[in-house]
Amino acid sequence: MRIAFFFLAAAGMLHAQTASTLAVDPTVKAALDAAQRNEAHFIDEQIRVCEIPAPPFKEEVRAREFERLFQQAGLKDVRIDKAGNVIGVRPGLSAHPNLLFQAHLDTVFPEGTDVKVKRNGLILAAPGIADDCRGLAVMLSVIRALDEAKVQTPGTITFVADTGEEGLGDLRGTKELFNVTLKGQIDKFVSVDGTGLRITNIGVGSYRYRATFKGPGGHSFGAFGLGNPIQAMGRAIAKIDEFEVPTTPKTTFNVGRVGGGTSVNSIPFEGWMEVDMRSSDKDSLETVHAKYKKAVQQAVDEENKRWKGRGPVTVDNALVGYRPAGSTSADSAIVKTAVEVSKLFAENPPLGESSTDANVPMNLGIPAITIGGGGGGTANHSLDETFDTKDSYLGTQRALLLAVALAR
Repeated sequence: MRIAFFFLAAAGMLHAQTASTLAVDPTVKAALDAAQRNEAHFIDEQIRVCEIPAPPFKEEVRAREFERLFQQAGLKDVRIDKAGNVIGVRPGLSAHPNLLFQAHLDTVFPEGTDVKVKRNGLILAAPGIADDCRGLAVMLSVIRALDEAKVQTPGTITFVADTGEEGLGDLRGTKELFNVTLKGQIDKFVSVDGTGLRITNIGVGSYRYRATFKGPGGHSFGAFGLGNPIQAMGRAIAKIDEFEVPTTPKTTFNVGRVGGGTSVNSIPFEGWMEVDMRSSDKDSLETVHAKYKKAVQQAVDEENKRWKGRGPVTVDNALVGYRPAGSTSADSAIVKTAVEVSKLFAENPPLGESSTDANVPMNLGIPAITIGGGGGGTANHSLDETFDTKDSYLGTQRALLLAVALAR
């Protein structure tokens, strides 16, 4: 343990205002000790949870297990909302401030993926073991430690295991929380996602499209001269490739998947592509978004002009994902608190940018960050994903102390 403890008189209630003084409060110290003592158990829970499949849009089985675990842990008003989020409340002395503390249930891996965890010394290996089975385990450990130490927070902590954080899940769980289930009830937000002791205070926004180009199709020789959906798509891809985007703030675009056609000697009746655009800056994201929409329409117009409107090509440009860009200032109280807390466990905890559940509250102007769950990891989003348990309890302790500090 890297914290030197000096006991303060603070029976029952936690009045200290800084991380260092909170850390030496007897009740908080007891909770931190419990988190370290319980780490082996919650590593086992991390493994067990990881072996419950939670593919995109099919998190129900894992969600039901978290409903049971939240009830078992003594949380109040445990329920599952319409988006599949599992919600449980740990009441404080007051309903506010209400800290939403969450980790996501879903993984990027399709149904049928082997999620059996392999253990080699300190290293755990399985799809999803770090992202975000680690966050889920940390959340459970924080709940247990607060209960064992009988920590009474001035404000309330609402714990959530949420759905749809990954890929085309499009942050649907967190959007539901802030727009419907808990609308107007949340004052601060922390998500635990992945490994390490990083702090994410900038939310990278994104637009994701599936553009489907269509035409009548026909024989490559006999019907030659008809508009070609795949050739129109090729024109669009070429235009996208010519986009000029800023390096600061970092702004990106990518054609990630393409498909269509029936045979080499057929004019296709359909071709499709999936496109991702990202930026941490709202204006830069909107600029590349506008360029994309213009490029797609120009490509269709040029293809139809090329073949004089014979068998004209059309496009269904479907928005399949939107993650709002946002940020929480490095000078904000929540970030300063997170940095102060983190410095008790690591030197110079890094601030960074990413696309996480925190994007949603950031965009709404609600103080929000995402933190790593401690330990280490490699190969996220791959079948070879790993989690290194060395000193992982420090991540749990950091998360616990931050939750206590913010629930006031």
